[in-house]
Amino acid sequence: MLDVASRLCGLHAQVMSSAELTLWARLEKLDRNAVQQALWKSRTLVKTWAMRGTLHLLPAAELPMWHAILATSRRYLRPEAWKKYYGITLEQLDQLTQAIGVALDGRVMTREELMAEVQRITGTATASAISTSWGTIFKPAAFTGRLCFAPSVGQRVRFTRPDSWLGSSPAPMDSSEAAAQVTRRFLTAYGPATRRDLARWFGSGMTIVRPWIAGLADEISQVEIEGASAWMLTRDTRSIRESAPARSVALLPAFDQYIIAASPHAENLMPQGLRARIYRSQGWVSPVLLVNGRIAGVWRHELKGSRVDVTIEPFDKVPSWVRKGAEEETERLGEFLGGSVVIRWNNRPR
Repeated sequence: MLDVASRLCGLHAQVMSSAELTLWARLEKLDRNAVQQALWKSRTLVKTWAMRGTLHLLPAAELPMWHAILATSRRYLRPEAWKKYYGITLEQLDQLTQAIGVALDGRVMTREELMAEVQRITGTATASAISTSWGTIFKPAAFTGRLCFAPSVGQRVRFTRPDSWLGSSPAPMDSSEAAAQVTRRFLTAYGPATRRDLARWFGSGMTIVRPWIAGLADEISQVEIEGASAWMLTRDTRSIRESAPARSVALLPAFDQYIIAASPHAENLMPQGLRARIYRSQGWVSPVLLVNGRIAGVWRHELKGSRVDVTIEPFDKVPSWVRKGAEEETERLGEFLGGSVVIRWNNRPR
């Protein structure tokens, strides 16, 4: 489980159930409680804000790398935005960020408790911005290793500090080494990729990631895909040349990393005119039926007591081996969720 989380560059966790299903789609015999155990018992996964300012589950052992690279992000350092929406300057934001780290050292706090403690530490009313910013004001603290999530109490979200939560203060990593490691992982998981793909995934401008690519030198190779240039790790270009096409069927959950990373090129992976079925309004990304790496439909599931109702909607008629593969996946889903499966194929027109 931790290996998969590492290779995917963390698990997208805007919806926790989707993060769990992202692992289920890639692992056999995954225990349904494995993610919760890793987060709140063994503490081998950490929930925090990461790439693009979205929630991720990151392997705890790799936090120094992620904090080193995320700390270089300029995504939340636009003075005009902080002044306009929260009435504070970048200097006041920095003061709040440092105070958050002090307040959470060795403690677990709700948002309200954290706001009160930060206000006590700073002696100013600027801490009130915490109550109105949703998660935005916490993200600089998360990026710099001063904040992560702790177990909730009911519906009340709580926060703590990673080093005290994990019981250790690992040595910080140099940002240039972190950039090299993250770029290698991104290209391994999502290559071939362009500089723009990397910038979009990380949530930065092109000027930030250009030296990351250049820094890998001979480790990477420029390739062409139907006339478009992209980058891969050199070792992967060799293995791809030697590999033969293989049949595959997968049910990927909402917000799966494969589909998120594919967004700029998704039209090449599905029939024309269907992008809106996958990349929906308000940032929602649909669960997909994946056949040989291509998006062949959407699906959904619903728990009804001890029953798991699964509806699969292929975009076109699929061959029998795809139906069989998808139905085997639904059986795996039933085992994971602990219910018997009822499958419905909905072959509606596009």
